[in-house]
Amino acid sequence: MTRGKPSALLLRFSVPLILGNLFQQLYTFVDTLIIGRKLGVSALAALGAAEWLCFLMFGFVQGLTQGFSIGISRSFGEGQKDLAQQGVFQAVCASAGAALLVTAAGQGMLMPLLKWLRTPEELLEVTYAYLQILYGGIPVSFAYNMTAAILRAFGNSKAPLYAMVIASFVNIFLDMLFVMGCGFGIRGAAWGTLLSQLCAFFGCMAALRKIEQARVKPENRKLRGRMILEQVKLGVPMGFQNIITAAGGLAVQSVVNGFGLLFLAGYTAANKLYGLLEIAASSYGYAISTYTAQNAGAGKKERIRSGIRAALVIGTVSALLMSFVMTVFGKPILGLFIADSRIEAGAAIEIGYQFLCILAAFFPLLYTVYILRSGIQGMGNSVMPMLSSLIQVLMRVVCALWLTGIIGNGGVFWGEVMAWLGADIFLAAALCGMMKSISKVE
Repeated sequence: MTRGKPSALLLRFSVPLILGNLFQQLYTFVDTLIIGRKLGVSALAALGAAEWLCFLMFGFVQGLTQGFSIGISRSFGEGQKDLAQQGVFQAVCASAGAALLVTAAGQGMLMPLLKWLRTPEELLEVTYAYLQILYGGIPVSFAYNMTAAILRAFGNSKAPLYAMVIASFVNIFLDMLFVMGCGFGIRGAAWGTLLSQLCAFFGCMAALRKIEQARVKPENRKLRGRMILEQVKLGVPMGFQNIITAAGGLAVQSVVNGFGLLFLAGYTAANKLYGLLEIAASSYGYAISTYTAQNAGAGKKERIRSGIRAALVIGTVSALLMSFVMTVFGKPILGLFIADSRIEAGAAIEIGYQFLCILAAFFPLLYTVYILRSGIQGMGNSVMPMLSSLIQVLMRVVCALWLTGIIGNGGVFWGEVMAWLGADIFLAAALCGMMKSISKVE
């Protein structure tokens, strides 16, 4: 990442990530497809009720482990092999401890959260059963995300791709076996997700053992409090950044739950397609985070500027392509999820399509959020990105609680766009300030 044309490097690094995330989202997409068509709209709505609670925990895990890996990436960029190995050992130990704490916290707060969210009574039991299994597998999520983050820190984005491709096919097979074959219902989908992520961990672990720089020597296998503290300082704000985002999503979810089963089904189906089309944005974010961290470690400040500019151009073009997919193919795709003779499927599809059209008109704003936020994180600042997430939460909540009273249910949709816009303005100002500071130092 410290040599060569930034745009080519970012694309080369991002494409495997995009494909890996595509397969990861694909199996959640297939989960929803199988559940919606096999188990009906109530089970589909239960998935929707669980969605932000899934992001609350697993988003925290992903952010925390990504933060742990930034120091490793920087040490690798500086050419300090022993320091990078020490960072790997501290990150693994920190992840193991965090996994125990987060698992205990998740199981304890699950039912109170579902009730606070006003989860419809007819969905409460099945949603709880689904989430209880997934929350029990939090250590597996830590194991996969930490090994994948370490691989990316060493510049290897292909191994997580291969692991996720295998895991995706395993998940689809297990979904068909557990849900359609064995009749385990929504619990079967949860077990399929958990077991497939375990497969992804084994794949990443096998690849990590082949990287010579990542093989931790015995003398580097010592707990170092200062290094763990530095990793925690980067990881916790990135994890809480996702918790803050989830908190806003949960507040919105409590409003959406009050709009009834039909709205919840259409909203859930649209969110699944939205998740698929968002994956390139998150992949560019990982790429620019690694890029800026390695170049910051190598002292190549000008390359940081050119890399962020290149990423913004790539992101904008990609976002416009995703907008085209949403507007042209949105309705047929939504129709795949909602096929229940007991409800007016057409009305649910119209609700979902309205959401997609609003998102499509402003999708470049979302890609800009990911690139600016990750660029700042890679430069070692995790506070500003966390504050940008707080801005997003405030915008979503205000629109859900206030705008819906003026324009109706569509206020929830506009809250997503306003969240992107608010975060972009804040992050752009923060990045400009950081770049000016770098120029003064130079």
